[in-house]
Amino acid sequence: MNALALVQLAVFLLLVVCLVKPLGTYLERAFTHQPTFLDPVLLPIERFTYRMLRVRPEREMDWKRYSLAFVLFGVVNMVALYLGLRWQASLPWFFPGAMTTPTTPDLAANTAVSFVTTTTWQAYAGETTLSYFSQLLLVGQNFLGGAAGLVVGITFVRGYVRENTTNLGNFWVDLVRALLWVLLPLSVVGSLFLIAQGVPMNFLPYTVVHTVGGGTQTIAQGPVAALEFIKNLGTNGGGFFNANGAHPFENPTPLTNVVELLAIVLLPAAFTHTFGRMVGRPRDGWVIFWTMTALFVAGYLVCGWAEGHPSPAWAQAVSGGNLEGKETRFGVGGSTLAAVVTSNGATGSYNSMHDSFQPLGVLVPLLNMLLGEIVYGGLGTGLYSMVFVALVALFIGGLMVGRSPEHLGRRLGPPEMKIIAVYTLLGPATVLVLTALAVMTQAGRDGLTTNDGAHGFTEILFAYASALANNGQNMAGLSANSVFYNVTTMIAMLVGRYGLAVLALALASRFAATSRRPASSGTVPSDGVQFGVLLAATAVLVGALNFLPALALGPLLEHFSMLR
Repeated sequence: MNALALVQLAVFLLLVVCLVKPLGTYLERAFTHQPTFLDPVLLPIERFTYRMLRVRPEREMDWKRYSLAFVLFGVVNMVALYLGLRWQASLPWFFPGAMTTPTTPDLAANTAVSFVTTTTWQAYAGETTLSYFSQLLLVGQNFLGGAAGLVVGITFVRGYVRENTTNLGNFWVDLVRALLWVLLPLSVVGSLFLIAQGVPMNFLPYTVVHTVGGGTQTIAQGPVAALEFIKNLGTNGGGFFNANGAHPFENPTPLTNVVELLAIVLLPAAFTHTFGRMVGRPRDGWVIFWTMTALFVAGYLVCGWAEGHPSPAWAQAVSGGNLEGKETRFGVGGSTLAAVVTSNGATGSYNSMHDSFQPLGVLVPLLNMLLGEIVYGGLGTGLYSMVFVALVALFIGGLMVGRSPEHLGRRLGPPEMKIIAVYTLLGPATVLVLTALAVMTQAGRDGLTTNDGAHGFTEILFAYASALANNGQNMAGLSANSVFYNVTTMIAMLVGRYGLAVLALALASRFAATSRRPASSGTVPSDGVQFGVLLAATAVLVGALNFLPALALGPLLEHFSMLR
């Protein structure tokens, strides 16, 4: 890690800090139906949409109906996307000579679940598997899946705001608002910027060119810009090309690299300010934001040090850090920043191959996903993931000092703690059980085409952590296009998306059904530095208790073996 990399990190974080407050305020105004500058254009479209869908915006839902609408919306999209992928040869813009990987039933089902859950796990190469029409279907799912995740986060916050009610809002109203007021306008501006930077946006057939050596090369292109910005903004991450953010058509310059990484971080980071404003406690929102930022910097420093200072044997062979699997136009600094951002932000839009990272370098993105992507996190999901950690911290801290376990006037009784306990354990149980199953079965080990031992174990653990966190990035050394991995990663995606979201809505309902208690000397304050330290320590402690044995068998063992 050099001075230029640290300057890049400082500029990136400065931009995030400067934009959190205005963007968070805008999100609050959009979802509380306060006036915004886009209202003259969007309000008529909103009313027309309600008439077309026969939605009655004044009718609200309790958490069960809200959850049902959320799940059914996802199921309908999965079926539609599955059929589109299976029938893509009969749909427009299909080039038989270029589409060399068939969309088998298990691969189509995995892809459909992947994009609807915003995981965008890709067990295929986009340019040799999907037609332009299929890619546009994925663009649509990036919008719809991202919006659905955002509204669950908004509804979770409403649970803190409301009192003595079972209603949490209307899913369809929230969904329309997320699409019209947030994702669509930002995506249009961002996509136009990428086109200006050289990202393709066309429907031309692949171009065959003759190389200097006398051979031929097929250059894939297509409506790349339409997919590229929303995949980052909606914390999706699936690449138009197999190389994802490392491909020059998706991410041509260091400037586009920074802008695309900002698109991943800004909405989830700003959501902390939205949370603080909606509950009437802006300081609490800032404490969560700065705790996230501190964990982000810590992860970056560890990953950057590991990639900038490889093992002694490696350093004897090369200089300048570990550049294997990295684009020289980004270097170690830009690649490390992308690895930390994408693994924290539920967006698998990587610009380097993590399979080539040093063991401690790959440990950071792996741990980020295992912790539940609580640092900024996914669109909507990152906030409530961190709040769940805060509730655990308050419960433990309250017991230690003899104070009532409360958060923002909401008491944590046995029913609430049961929901929190299930939420905290569901993710680790899913990842560890599926990892063990893959390691113990021949079908799981067959995916390790070139690696075994500690590195192979890390690849399997990384895959299921990515699927559960609805992230989608992989280490590339695991051959995942098989019935075994297509089915098991699909299970992890569904648990990570719907299992955790429904628990969050259930807890929000518990809060909304009670009255808010005034703060007193008997409660643990949650708006100061002391609570930020407790929050960060709890996140690390919970992660260590759940995953330290698995990490010891994977990247930690590989690191010490490499030094030996």
